[in-house]
Amino acid sequence: MRLLVYEHVTGGGMLSQSPPASLVREADLMLRALLRDLAGQPVTLLTTRDPRLPPLEGVTTLVPSPEEGGAALFRRALDQVDAAWPTAPETDGTLETLARLTLARGRVLVGCRPDTIAVAASKARTAAVLAAAGIPAAPTFSSPDQVPDWPGPWVVKPDDGAGSDDTRRVADWTAARTRLTARPGHYVAQPWLAGVPLSLSLLCQEAGTELLAVNRQRVTITGGVVRLDGLEVNAQGDTEGRYLALALRIRDALPGLLGYVGVDLLATEDGPLVLEINPRLTTSYCALRAARGLNVGARVLAAAIGATDIPPLPPGRGRAVTLTLARRRDD
Repeated sequence: MRLLVYEHVTGGGMLSQSPPASLVREADLMLRALLRDLAGQPVTLLTTRDPRLPPLEGVTTLVPSPEEGGAALFRRALDQVDAAWPTAPETDGTLETLARLTLARGRVLVGCRPDTIAVAASKARTAAVLAAAGIPAAPTFSSPDQVPDWPGPWVVKPDDGAGSDDTRRVADWTAARTRLTARPGHYVAQPWLAGVPLSLSLLCQEAGTELLAVNRQRVTITGGVVRLDGLEVNAQGDTEGRYLALALRIRDALPGLLGYVGVDLLATEDGPLVLEINPRLTTSYCALRAARGLNVGARVLAAAIGATDIPPLPPGRGRAVTLTLARRRDD
């Protein structure tokens, strides 16, 4: 099988832009981790590369020809493979479009189904789907008129933004309404709730869902700007099974979640509260092999091609691994 490993930020999808250095570093970290995991698997790998970045060693790489845009490069790569594993921000429907193109070309899609990506790309739609399924999720409001006069700070973020992009903590509900009014339809507002910020690394398959790790997020706030500055991957276990139970309920509500999936949540006194779902690789993926002794990329690929001999998860939790997401002022 010939497999395209496509990472949008570093693979030519942003040729016409100058993405922040921090975004490029994290995207390249994920790409290289995935390529390492897939090396030696029974597939022939192909990837693409933005020519402004250092070349990749040990893998066949396509670079854009003169006047070729990112979308054309992706389609040219698809013509040379049997399957594709696209990774991209959900913003502006980017990941959904790549998934639909893959299926339209008759290729095996390693990852979530397009309709589910469309739901997960919207924090408002995600919250509504989870609430309908009785899954605890952060109250999420997309219209100023919906924002209730709840006391305390609020957080306002893009409805379809990736990560902590353009996320702000504001003083109160009136400030949240004002920010929603400034760009109608762009932002959502959520009350700033007490709890420990965590994420789940999941492997979702037709045959079931596996909890790979519970990760702790290091969030900082400077001048109201909320940023994710680091991660402790595999920071804690799930001895009571509450996080696996939550993962199973999420998958029931969104059965198109397939492959590697990240879930951001708050651990509150009343239990976990879902903030958003990432239907793609997340930065936590980069440390899972060191933390769990797992080749997650090979495991995802095997599930995608219908392998029936995937071994059970190894016993024991493994160890915690810290990732620092260094950022510069010019980002």
